[in-house]
Amino acid sequence: MLTVTDILGVRVQSGKVRDVVAHIDNRVMHRSTTRVAFLNANLSNECSRRPTMRERLGDFLVLNDGVGVDIARRVLHGTVFEENLNGTDFVTSYLDSTDHDLRIFLLGARGDVIERTAEKMGQRWPRHTVVGRHHGYLRESDEPSILATIASARADLILVGMGNPRQESWIAAHVPEVCPCGIAVGAWFDFFAEAVPRAPAWIRSARLEWVYRLCLEPRRLARRYLIGNVVFLSRLAAAKVRGDLKTT
Repeated sequence: MLTVTDILGVRVQSGKVRDVVAHIDNRVMHRSTTRVAFLNANLSNECSRRPTMRERLGDFLVLNDGVGVDIARRVLHGTVFEENLNGTDFVTSYLDSTDHDLRIFLLGARGDVIERTAEKMGQRWPRHTVVGRHHGYLRESDEPSILATIASARADLILVGMGNPRQESWIAAHVPEVCPCGIAVGAWFDFFAEAVPRAPAWIRSARLEWVYRLCLEPRRLARRYLIGNVVFLSRLAAAKVRGDLKTT
């Protein structure tokens, strides 16, 4: 049973990993339209800047990702999420645990990274089939042919890693047109292909992986983490003052 909590205007569902896997599996079995995103502080800020993005997420299964939204739930609702459903770990757990042998299309990252991801997925999950892949640097003129390629692959699931909000916008626009189920995976391709190292387990357990990533890529991530986290906490403080306690 999943619970639903409003986090700064976004409807977030949560529960144990096994329950979320079972929920998605049930939808995959019935080929129900399924769009999955992970709300972290950055995506929450994007939703604040782009109301259309927040509206699009109303059609997604939005899962809680990271310490920022955990703090938000504690501040706004007095409880914390049962488990951290960050995309990097959840996608791997889902592919490990799903009852289905899936046909999967990969979209995102650099060409060499997506090739390595497909290779490693075949080694780890021989029961799943990668039916196609394409890098994430899409030109508008290429879009029709890419969409046709994805649709012809007859995938059960498309994993989209373009960073947010671009990946969520792509899924909102093209699922279920090209595939019944799409998951916004963020940097999962880079981590799974070992193009970017994960933080050590003790850092992840301390909920400080964002600090590790910032140290690795300070120029690219400084704005997201140093400025973005302050913006998120400021929005959270303002919501607390207003008394925006909207739990369903």
